[in-house]
Amino acid sequence: MLHLTRRGRRLLAFSSAMLIAIGLFAVVAAGSSAHQRHHGHHGGQRPHGGGGGGGGGGGNISSVPWGSVNGTPVSLYTLKNGRGMTVTITNYGGVVQSIWVPDRWGGSRNVALGFSSLQDYVNDFTQGANQTSWPLPGGSGDVYFGAIIGRYANRIANATFKMTCSSCTNNGKTYTLDANNGVNSLHGGYLGWNTVVWSASTASSSGGVSLILTHSFPAGEGCTIPPSTSCTGYPAPVTATVTYTLTRNNALRIDYNVVNTASTGGDATVLNLTNHTYFNLGGEASGSVFDQLLQINASQYTPVNENLIPTSFQPVAGTAFDFTKMKPIGQDIRNPTPDNGGQPFPQLVIAHGYDHNFVLNGSGYRLISVAQDPKDGVVLWTYTDQPGVQLYTGNFLVGDLTGTSGHTYRQTDAFTLETQHYPDSPNHIGDPAWPSVVLNAGKTFTSTTTYQFSTVGRGHYAHDRGF
Repeated sequence: MLHLTRRGRRLLAFSSAMLIAIGLFAVVAAGSSAHQRHHGHHGGQRPHGGGGGGGGGGGNISSVPWGSVNGTPVSLYTLKNGRGMTVTITNYGGVVQSIWVPDRWGGSRNVALGFSSLQDYVNDFTQGANQTSWPLPGGSGDVYFGAIIGRYANRIANATFKMTCSSCTNNGKTYTLDANNGVNSLHGGYLGWNTVVWSASTASSSGGVSLILTHSFPAGEGCTIPPSTSCTGYPAPVTATVTYTLTRNNALRIDYNVVNTASTGGDATVLNLTNHTYFNLGGEASGSVFDQLLQINASQYTPVNENLIPTSFQPVAGTAFDFTKMKPIGQDIRNPTPDNGGQPFPQLVIAHGYDHNFVLNGSGYRLISVAQDPKDGVVLWTYTDQPGVQLYTGNFLVGDLTGTSGHTYRQTDAFTLETQHYPDSPNHIGDPAWPSVVLNAGKTFTSTTTYQFSTVGRGHYAHDRGF
């Protein structure tokens, strides 16, 4: 989802037994999710790294200096698993710069959009805070390529919310945030978690290699306006740890751990985290993803108003949002009717394509989507313990950004699968249809999302997973 309920929701059971029945190969270790524990290939040159790193049966990890941000050194880490998959990640914003995976011919291709230099990420991510347009006016804006998104991923309506919490000192208090997306606050404000240099360490085991990123965020973040104004920022300090693990079975697992470090009984906060990788399974800068296939385990989605704020829960059946059976991403994107949005304009017109939250069936750590490029046979399996996922089809890429391969990015050149809680949840605290995003003082949030890759032969498909 780029810069740019709910009543009557039901979740359909999706048991772990089904995963066995459909013949999936072994998946990565399951994570847990608990808010406060209460409730010839495109893509440029192959990456290389030197210095540091660890070995072990699960692969190796190395790093190279990659410049600095405000005097703080930044590194680019290369994770390899010895089975044809290589991922490069920088500790600036926790950005996943590239994901190299095998294709059906035994070659390798980068399936993630990104920039070739640190300065491009800095320029892109901070243009709002600096009140500049990069690289030129009328461009794509802040695209968040591959980054960790927090403190609150997605939009908060009117850049404000009222805290409702038990046994906390800020119950009933109203908070105001950066309005960096029209009237809304998006992805944590002008200076979200994608704009900081995270402390990094590495680890390796028989299961894989890991990059561990940590950072402490103060109360009041999410507000770049001086304190003398009415902007408050988010309540409560938090300490976050995000661990990227490249596993032996070609999966990139992302484990989130965030602690509200306010004293017990102190201020509660709101939290919603995701990763903003843009995928093109045909290869970075290979063209439109409209012919790539996608299936999502969701019977409902959340239509939006003209400010892209959810308005209700609606069934996907009979609409362009029905991905319960695998279909080309672009199959229905030019046909906005029928439409369950109930707005003056059709949903695909409002968002210029898909930029919507899907209400995932089931609960716990489970398979939530399958995507495939029919030409090269690359398959992406997405697992999460989160209640929603944002499908975004690169609607605001306008051709002004140059990627890692030296090619420009245009509309429909990628899609995202941003696992998350629902947009604007802070304005629905206490509504049982909206999973809670409140994190009380002294409590911990954990979550796991995994992007796993495989290949299928020509004429074979990984669809109809029984969703």
